[in-house]
Amino acid sequence: MAGRLWTSATTLVAAAALGVGLVGPAAAAPAPDPVHAAAPLSATQVVAAMQPGWNLGNSLDAVGADETAWGNPRITPALFQTLRAQGFRSVRIPVTWGQHQGPAPDYAVDPAFMDRVQQVVGEALDAGLYVLLDVHHDSWMWVNQAPTQHDQVVAQLTSLWQQIAVQFRDAPRRLLLESLNEPQFTVSDDASYPILDELNTDFVNTVRATGRGNADRVLVLPMLHTDSGQARLDPLVASIDALGDPNIAATFHYYGYWPFSTNIAGGYRYDATAQADTAGAFARVHDTLVAHGIPVILGEYGLLGFDKGPNDVERGEMLKFFENVGDLARADGITTMLWDNGGHLDRTTLRWKDPELFAQASTSWTTSSGTGSTDQVFVRPGAATAQTVTLDPNGNTVTGVWFAGKRLHGGDYTLDGTRLTLSAAFLARVTADGAEGSHGWVEVRFSRGLPWKVEVVASTTPALAAASGTPDGLTIPTAFHGDRLATMEAAYPDGSGAGPNSWTTYKEYDATFTPDAAAGTIALKAAFFAEVADGTPVTLTFHFWSGETVRYVVVKSGATVTGTPA
Repeated sequence: MAGRLWTSATTLVAAAALGVGLVGPAAAAPAPDPVHAAAPLSATQVVAAMQPGWNLGNSLDAVGADETAWGNPRITPALFQTLRAQGFRSVRIPVTWGQHQGPAPDYAVDPAFMDRVQQVVGEALDAGLYVLLDVHHDSWMWVNQAPTQHDQVVAQLTSLWQQIAVQFRDAPRRLLLESLNEPQFTVSDDASYPILDELNTDFVNTVRATGRGNADRVLVLPMLHTDSGQARLDPLVASIDALGDPNIAATFHYYGYWPFSTNIAGGYRYDATAQADTAGAFARVHDTLVAHGIPVILGEYGLLGFDKGPNDVERGEMLKFFENVGDLARADGITTMLWDNGGHLDRTTLRWKDPELFAQASTSWTTSSGTGSTDQVFVRPGAATAQTVTLDPNGNTVTGVWFAGKRLHGGDYTLDGTRLTLSAAFLARVTADGAEGSHGWVEVRFSRGLPWKVEVVASTTPALAAASGTPDGLTIPTAFHGDRLATMEAAYPDGSGAGPNSWTTYKEYDATFTPDAAAGTIALKAAFFAEVADGTPVTLTFHFWSGETVRYVVVKSGATVTGTPA
C-alpha cells in the first residue's frame, strides 16, 4: 500500500443504494463539506467541515493480535459509506502503534500494519469523510514513562511520527494528524506540562519536516489528559502561541460530570450540578481556545457508564445529556466526534443498536429539541393521582400532546407555562387493567426537533426477600412490581459509607450492584463485598425511580453473606 495514489474524494454512494441500516434524520445533516475546494481551507474551515464526527474505537487501537482483538469485526469500506450516508462528515481513527514497532534505534513500524492503517484511512477518505489519525493507547503504555525514560520515549515517538508522516504526506488535506491521545505522565501535573509541550512541539516539527501535504496539514494538539480544566487549557494555548503555526487545532474529551456519567454518589440524574459541569467545560474551551482563534475538536464524548451496561444511566437523563452537549457544541462552534467502541453502531449489521440515542445526537447537530424533568411517571394501580413533568422547551413551543397515536385534549392534561400535568383521570384510564409495568408513552411535540416522550408506568412498592451467598456475590430475590431501581446506598451503623468509594454511601451502579427486573433479582457483586467490614451489618437503601425506598441489611461473616429485609 505504500504507493497508494491518494485522491481528493470519490463519488459518494447514495444512501438508497447502500441498503445498510440507514436510521435517523440523515436529511437534517449539515451541508456537504467542500471536499473539492479549489483553494486550501484554513484550519478553522477544515475543522468546521468535519462536523459531525465518529470514532472507530477498539479496532486499530486494540491491544492484541489484530483489529478484531477487542470484539469488533474487520473494518470494511461499507462502514465508512454508511457513516457518510447518515450525515457524518469525519471519522477519528485511533491507532495503537507501539506494539507494532521494532527495537531501537529505528523503532520501525511493521510494514504490514502500516499498510493496513493506510488502507483503512484510504477507505474512509474515499467515502468522502475527513479523517483524524492519532497515536492512541501508547500514551499509557510507554509514552507516560517520559519523566524517567526521556530520551528513549522522545526517540521512539519522534521516529513513529516521522514514519507516519512520510507514509501519509501525499494524502489530501482531509486527513488530520493528532499528536497523542489523552497524554499522561508518571509525575505531577506541574511537572507534566513542559513534557507535553516538548512532545507536542516535536510532533509538529517532525511532521512539517516531511514536506508535501504535511507542510500545511492541520495538526491537532491535546492538553494534559485531554481535559478541559482551565489549568490544562492555558499551557496548551502557550504551546500553540509559541509554534506560530496557522494550521493547528486543539482537542479535548468530555464524558460528563463523573458522578452522573458512572451513576455514583447519588448522581443518577442529569441535574443542575451535572448540567453546570457540561456548561463550564464548553465555556472554558470556547473562551480559551475558540475565541483565541484556535479551532477545537471534541475528539471523544459519551458517558462512562456505557462501558458497563446500557442501563447504568437512565434513558431520559442520558438523552438530556446528549441534547445539551449537541446544543453547546453547535453554539460554540466545536466539532464533535462520538466515541464508539462498538457499543453504538453494530459494525456487522451496520445498524444503530440504540436508534433513539442516535436520533437525539444527530438532531442536535442542526437544531434544539425540547426535553423534560423526567421521561417516566409512576402510577399506583387503582389509586392514580395527577403527575407533573416540567418541560424545557429549549427555545421551542409545544404544539401538542399525544398518546398511542392520538392527540390528547380537555381533561387529559393541562399545560401551565412549562408545567405539563397529566390528569388523574387520564392516568387511571391508561392503567385501568391493573397490570404492573409500562402502559405506553405520552409524546410532547415541539415546534422543532424531536418530541419528548414520557412513559406511563404502573407500580407498587418493591419487595426484597431474605438471601444467603458468599463474598463472591449475593443474589437478592426481588419483586420489582413495575418499578425501576435508580441507585443503592450502603452504610454502616454509624452512617459512614460501606463498600468501595467509602466517601459516599451511594454505590456505583453495575460495578457494585446490578438489578435484573426480568429475572427478579438484585445482584450484589464481589467488588462490593471486597471492601465491606467482616461482621458489621450494612444497611442498604434501594432508591427506585418512583420515589419508593426499600431498606435491606447484609452481613459478611467469613465465607458467608446473609441478607434480610430491614
